[in-house]
Amino acid sequence: MNNSAEILNTNTASVRFRAFVMLLKPRLSMLVAFSSAFGYVLAVNGSVDWFILSMLSIGGFLVSGASVIFNQIIEKDLDAMMNRTKTRPLPLGIISSNEALFFGLIVGIAGLVMLYIYTNPLTVLLSFVSMLLYSFVYTPLKRVGPIAVFVGAIPGALPPLIGWVAYSGDITFEALVIFGIQFIWQFPHFWAIAWVADDDYKRAGFKLLPNGGRKDFNSAVQIMTYTLFLLPLSLLPAKFGITGIDSAIVAIVCGVLFLAQTFKLMIDTSRKSALKIMFGSFIYLPVVQIAFMLDKV
Repeated sequence: MNNSAEILNTNTASVRFRAFVMLLKPRLSMLVAFSSAFGYVLAVNGSVDWFILSMLSIGGFLVSGASVIFNQIIEKDLDAMMNRTKTRPLPLGIISSNEALFFGLIVGIAGLVMLYIYTNPLTVLLSFVSMLLYSFVYTPLKRVGPIAVFVGAIPGALPPLIGWVAYSGDITFEALVIFGIQFIWQFPHFWAIAWVADDDYKRAGFKLLPNGGRKDFNSAVQIMTYTLFLLPLSLLPAKFGITGIDSAIVAIVCGVLFLAQTFKLMIDTSRKSALKIMFGSFIYLPVVQIAFMLDKV
C-alpha cells in the first residue's frame, strides 16, 4: 500500500514538474535567449566574454519564461477554448493560477536580478518593459484587433537590441538596425500563424489578421509587403559595417525564398500556403542571424 502511494506521488510530482517546465515554453524562451546572444555577439569589440554571454542568455530565458507564464494566466479560460492550447497545464488544472503566478514572479525576478548583476541597468529596464508589453498590453489587445501584432512586435524584436545594450550599455544606431529587422519579421510571422490557426483563434475571439480579419488577397498582400521590406533591411548591417558582404548575400537569398512563399499565398489564399510561410519564418530568422554572427566585422 505504501509502495503504491509512493509511486502515485512520484508520478504526480513528475507530471507537475513537467507542467512547470511547459509553462516556461522552453522552445520560445530559448529563441529569445538566442536572439539576445546574437545581439551581444554583434556588439562585441574583441573577444567574447562567454561567462557574461551565458548569464545574459539565462537571464533572457527566465524573463521570457515569466512573460509567457503571465500570458497563460491571463488567457487561461481562452486557452481552454482552443484545440492548440487546451492541453496546457493551466486549462487542465495541473497547476493553479496562483501557483503559476508565484512561479512566474520568482522566475521573472531571478532573470532581472541576474541581468542586473551581470549586465547593466538599461538592459534590465528594457527587459522589464518587454515583459510588461508582452504580458499586459499585447495579450489583452489580441481580442481587440490587428494593432496587437504591432504592439507584440516590439517585445518580440527587443531581444537582439537588449543583447547589444548588454555589451555596449547604450542604444546605438546599430542596435536599432538589428531591432528593425526582427521587428519587421514579426508581421509575416504573426500573420501566417494567425492564418493557420484562424479557426482556433476565432473561438477565443482573437483578431490578429489584417484587413478585417479576412483570409483573402488583400491580407496576403500585406504579408508580402512586410516580407519585401526585409530585403533592404537585411543589407543594412553590411552597409553600416556591422557585418560583411557574405552574410548580406545569405540574407538576400533567404529573403527572396521567404518572399516567394508569400506570392503563392496571394494566388491561392490557402491554409497550406500560409503554413509554408509560417515554417519559412521559423527558418529565416535563425539562419540570417547565424550568418550575421559568423560574418561579423
